[in-house]
Amino acid sequence: MTVRSESAATLFVRKATGLVRAWSVFDAFIYAFFSVNLVTLGLYIISQMYYLEGALIPAILISTFFIIFECIVYAGLIAVMPRAGGDYVWQTRILGPGIGFVLAVTGWWFILWLWVPLYGDMLRQMFFTPVLGILGARDLALWFIQTPEGLFLSSIIVCAVVTVYVGMGMRRYARLQKIAFFISMIGLGLVFLLLLFGNSDAFRASLEREAASMFGASGDVFNGTLKAGEEAGAVLPLMSSPLWPIFLAIPYLVFFNLWPNWGATLYGEVRGASDFKRNFYSMAGALVVTAILAVIFMLLIAKTFTWDFFVKANGAWWNYAWGYTDAPPPLPVWPYPALLASFLVSNRLVQLIVVLAMSAWWFGWSGTVFLSSTRVIFAAAFDRLLPEKVAEVDPRTGTPFVALMLMVIPSLVVSALFAWNIGNFQTLTLCATLVIAVTYLGSTIAAIVLPYRKPDLYEASPIAKYKVAGIPLITVAGVIFGAFLVFLLYEWFIDPNQLYGIGLSNTSSVIFMGFLYLLALVIYVGFRTYRKRQGIPVEKIYAEIPVE
Repeated sequence: MTVRSESAATLFVRKATGLVRAWSVFDAFIYAFFSVNLVTLGLYIISQMYYLEGALIPAILISTFFIIFECIVYAGLIAVMPRAGGDYVWQTRILGPGIGFVLAVTGWWFILWLWVPLYGDMLRQMFFTPVLGILGARDLALWFIQTPEGLFLSSIIVCAVVTVYVGMGMRRYARLQKIAFFISMIGLGLVFLLLLFGNSDAFRASLEREAASMFGASGDVFNGTLKAGEEAGAVLPLMSSPLWPIFLAIPYLVFFNLWPNWGATLYGEVRGASDFKRNFYSMAGALVVTAILAVIFMLLIAKTFTWDFFVKANGAWWNYAWGYTDAPPPLPVWPYPALLASFLVSNRLVQLIVVLAMSAWWFGWSGTVFLSSTRVIFAAAFDRLLPEKVAEVDPRTGTPFVALMLMVIPSLVVSALFAWNIGNFQTLTLCATLVIAVTYLGSTIAAIVLPYRKPDLYEASPIAKYKVAGIPLITVAGVIFGAFLVFLLYEWFIDPNQLYGIGLSNTSSVIFMGFLYLLALVIYVGFRTYRKRQGIPVEKIYAEIPVE
C-alpha cells in the first residue's frame, strides 16, 4: 500500500473530502433495493419486452445468478477502497487515469442525463396519469401521458424533486428513503392482495368500467386490446421457451436489475464499508429479494389479468407510443399493473390509496438519478481533473452543489431532445444501460487484476483471505461477471438479431455515445495539460489513494 506523505496529501484539493459517513449498511441496502426497482424500472422495461420470445421468469432467475458475481466484485472493491467516487477511484488507481476518467465520467455523469427523461416518463406513467384519472381530471391525465409537453414537464419535476433530495444531504435522504421503503412495501402488499383475491372475470368487468370512467375508453376494451397487441407482435412468454431466446431477453431485462451496486460511488459515506460480507449482503440481498418479488408479481398478474392480456396490452401501448401505428390503443394509457389492480375495487379512495402508496417506489428511488453521479464528479474534481469549485461541499449537508448542477442543467437539454424525439432520441433508451455496463466492465477488469497490479493493497485488505482453489475470489467473480458483460455488450453493439436498436445499425446511438466518450476524453486531456502548466503533477495524484 502506498504510504501517504505530507507533501503527497497536498496534491489533492485539500486534506479531507468534507464528506461524512452518514449512512449505515442498512441505508445502503435500501438504496440498492430501490436501485433495482421492481415497480419503476422493472415494470417499465418488462412492458417494453413484449415482442421478445424468451420466457420472462427464467430470464429473471438466470440474470440474477450472473449479477450475484457483480455484487461480489463490487463488495470486494469497496472493502479495499471505500471512497467517494467508486468506479472512478478504482479504475484510475488500478487501470490508469485516462481509461478510468473516460469510462467513469461517461458512465456516471454524462449518460445519466439521458436517464432523466426516462425517470420523467415513469413519473407520468405511474403517478400523474393514474392519480389524475382517479381524481376525475381525465383531460389532464391524458395530456401528461400522450404529449411531449407532458413528458418534458415531468422531466423538469424530476430535476426539481431530486435537487431537493440530494441537497438535503445523505443523512436526511436516508430517512426519506427509509420512509418511502416501508410505504412502498405496504403498497406492493395491497396490490398483491388485490391480485391474489381477484380473478380474470372480475378484472375484465372492472377494466371495462374504469377505463371508460377514468380515461374515456369506449367499446370492448379487453378484446380490443388483445387484437391491438396481436397486431403489435406481442408474444413474450412467462414460464417456458427455448434457452437461447431466454438469453436474448436478458440484455433488455438488465435495464432493470443490473444496478444493485448503484450505491458503490457513495461508500465513502457509509459506516462499516470495509466489511466485505456486509457490503455483499446489502447488494445481493436487494437483488435476490427483488427477483423473488418480481416472480411473485408476474405470477399474480398472470393469474388475475391473464398473461396474454398483460403482454398484449403492453404491446398495444408501446406500438402506438413508439409511432409504429397511428391507431390509439383501446386502453389509452400505459397498462400500469398497480392501476389495473386498483380497478378491482370501485371505491375511488381505495384506488387512490393504492396508487399513492405504490408511488413511493418512484419517490424513494428518484434520488438515485443524481446522488451517485455527484460523487463521481466530486471525486474527479478532488483529483484536480475538474475545477476546484466542483469539489466544494456544503458544510451543513455535505452536498457538492456545483457537481449537482452539472447534472441538472444538461439533463434538461437532453430531456427536451427526448420529449420531442429530436434526432431520433427516443430510440436511445437502452444506451442508458449500455454505457454504464461499459463502465462496470472497466471496474470488473480492475477487480480481476487488483491482486496482481496492487498486491500490497490487496494483501492488506479484508478480502485477501477469500480464495477459490487458491485464486482470489474477486478475480474469479470478475471473470464470470466480465464474461456476462461481454455477452451483453456484443448483443447490444452488434445486435445480430436486431432486437435492441442501439447498436451499429442505429446511427443516432453511435453518434450520441461517441460524442459522450469524446467529451470525456477532451476534458481529461484539457485539464491534465492545464494542471501540468500549473506545476501540478497529475500522475502523482493518481499514484495515491484519495483521502477521506
